[in-house]
Amino acid sequence: MRKQHTTLTRFGRKVKGSYQSFGLGVKLAAVVILGLCFVFIWSVFSPSSYSITYQRENFDDIREPISAANRKKVTSLVPSNKKSEPHKGHVVNKEDKKLKHRSSSGEKKKKFDGSLPSKSGNNWHKNEKNGVDRKRKVEDLKLPKKVDEVKDQILEGSETEEEKIENKKQEEEKEVVEGKENVKEKPKNNKQEGEEDETVDGKEKEETDTNKEDEEGGVDGNEEGEGNGELTNSEELDQEVAEKVEDEDEKSRDTEKKMKKNLGPLFDPEAHYTWNLCSTKSKHNYIPCIDIESVSGKLRNFRHRERSCLKASQMCLVPLPPDGYETPVSWPESKLKILYKNVAHPKLAAFVKTESWVVESGEYLTFPLNQSMPKGGSQHYLDFIEEMVPDIEWGKNIRVVLDIGCKDSSFGASLLEKGVLTLTLGLKDDLVDLAQVALERGFPAVVTPFGTRRHPFPSGVFDAIHCSDCHASWHSNGGKHLIEMNRILRPGGYFILSSKHSSIEVEEAMSTLTASICWNILADKTDEISDIRIKLYQKPQANDIYQSRRKKVPPLCKANENPDASWYVPIKSCLHRIPESIEQRGTEWPEEWPKRLETFPDWMNNREKLIADSEHWNAVVNNSYLVGLGIDWSNIRNVMDMKAINGGFAAALAQHKVWVMNVIPVHAPNTLPIVFERGLVGVYHDWCEAFGTYPRSYDLLHADHLFSRLKNRCKHPIVIVVEMDRILRPGGWAIIRDKVEILDPLESILRSLHWEIRMTFAKDKEGILCAQKTMWRP
Repeated sequence: MRKQHTTLTRFGRKVKGSYQSFGLGVKLAAVVILGLCFVFIWSVFSPSSYSITYQRENFDDIREPISAANRKKVTSLVPSNKKSEPHKGHVVNKEDKKLKHRSSSGEKKKKFDGSLPSKSGNNWHKNEKNGVDRKRKVEDLKLPKKVDEVKDQILEGSETEEEKIENKKQEEEKEVVEGKENVKEKPKNNKQEGEEDETVDGKEKEETDTNKEDEEGGVDGNEEGEGNGELTNSEELDQEVAEKVEDEDEKSRDTEKKMKKNLGPLFDPEAHYTWNLCSTKSKHNYIPCIDIESVSGKLRNFRHRERSCLKASQMCLVPLPPDGYETPVSWPESKLKILYKNVAHPKLAAFVKTESWVVESGEYLTFPLNQSMPKGGSQHYLDFIEEMVPDIEWGKNIRVVLDIGCKDSSFGASLLEKGVLTLTLGLKDDLVDLAQVALERGFPAVVTPFGTRRHPFPSGVFDAIHCSDCHASWHSNGGKHLIEMNRILRPGGYFILSSKHSSIEVEEAMSTLTASICWNILADKTDEISDIRIKLYQKPQANDIYQSRRKKVPPLCKANENPDASWYVPIKSCLHRIPESIEQRGTEWPEEWPKRLETFPDWMNNREKLIADSEHWNAVVNNSYLVGLGIDWSNIRNVMDMKAINGGFAAALAQHKVWVMNVIPVHAPNTLPIVFERGLVGVYHDWCEAFGTYPRSYDLLHADHLFSRLKNRCKHPIVIVVEMDRILRPGGWAIIRDKVEILDPLESILRSLHWEIRMTFAKDKEGILCAQKTMWRP
């Protein structure tokens, strides 16, 4: 009996223990479920909880604009309340830093760290409310009555067809997000063409195949797998609830991302900005992304060899030259003399003492006509080349020329008198800063390293390329640099190579290389006066010559490789096929200059729109810009169109004594070939980074809807304004056309930089702002 009682007692204890264990498990499961439900509800109904940024890695699809539907890759998800120390002198990184706030009269305003507070009384604050249509106002300036007659024309046609389509898409997406928040679609895992790739730890961008990899597990990286069959009921329930919450959380983040893209302001209207000077080794000549400030480790070997931007955006102002800065000598006097203090550089001072084509004369650097680098003068040098190959016809058949390496600029100066526009390519490897001298004289120039990446130009656009002792090792590295010249040279275009001394080994290597890429040598002759040996090569105009090669080295590029892709794209060791059909660009040589400026070949789509665009900018420039903004155009020589489309603005200024650098943003449609076809020059560029030029390079900047197109690209769009301040001369002008919601806070930012706002005008939510930079530095 006792034994039976003992057995029952043990059984009861087991039952009680099992019941207690089961009850504990139920309680734990309930707590987990309630916690996950709270996380889900918080993620759905809380305000913007994450900071989302985008960074593009590949620009193979440079022909296509980036629409809102293409921005699907999320590179970082960082809680917005995360605190960290800012990096001095630069924009605070959005992924690991928050903009500091300071309290002023009990009100918190944003402040970019790394900048010193301005002097008392120098802070400019906004006086007008955002979103209110403003009447035209003029400060310290009397404008002619003619402006009142054409003020509506200033804003007419501000938005292009492409922009209207994109804005319409954004409005539709906004309606979808606001009206259908409960119906969400999971983002696709596969990368599609035009989609942004991830950038990890600020590594350099490289060309990749956008359809190569599949991202497994979506954004959260989780996959639904089969269970092991041994889970208890509570564990299965926990897993099911967790997966459901993760799915809903992912959908919520996707919706939040879309809303942020469409609804977020470009500039915070409540932000307050103060500034400090850059403390860099290049000092007043600092070029971000090209002047590598670090000299330790691996970066030492790539100084001025590759473009490389800092992870943190530049948020400081480049100082003026140590001896001050004065208004540059006006064109055309600047062809013969410039102010020495404006281009002062220690290496330049030593260089001037060894050269005869540039002479220090008091406060000026002068350039005697009879002392140009080629003996006998540049005019004789050009005439000798034209005698060797009469088909060149400077100024008619040849209009756009690329000059590799800066020397005395006399080559471009002499060609300009013949009607040829020469773009000088400063390689920034000699540290003499001769490209800055060329820009100060009023000649087109751009600064870029020439290492392993392509130049920021489309394929087949230069009529001729010139290299005179430019110290480029064309035959090294498998001839990649010469293959890059072949890419940007127009079919049938000319490559002019001149030098005084060359070794037999180099001669043989160049002969082998030029034969392998099927360049025809038209002439090889030494000028007796200058004692310079000149070789003229011509690029083939058909593909059959490539097929007839015994050795297919270098090979032809694959048909799907975009020859125009060039921003952060490595140089390819292959030859792109030459266009053959009449509908393709490059099958015919452009019209003679100046007819080519207003000629639109068959390969240009929508010729009627191109003609209308040209007429529109002619009217705006002639009736408004030249007479209605108070700009003294006699002091304007170097002009930049920061978001050129078809070169209409530059074409309208072609008859005036200016030249225009047409910049095509890398995310915009690829219209740069149209610009070159019209006999103008330009480059690709990403305005989230610094432009390849020296400080104080341009007299006037023109930005037509640039900021509204960059609304969802740059981490801190304020860096674009900082870059404008860097490349614009003191006393230079900026004409900005955009939406009123952008121009209002932008005006406050320019005032914080002590720019003088000369005119503002708004109508139907579109506006124009004209400002002039001053000598102010913090």
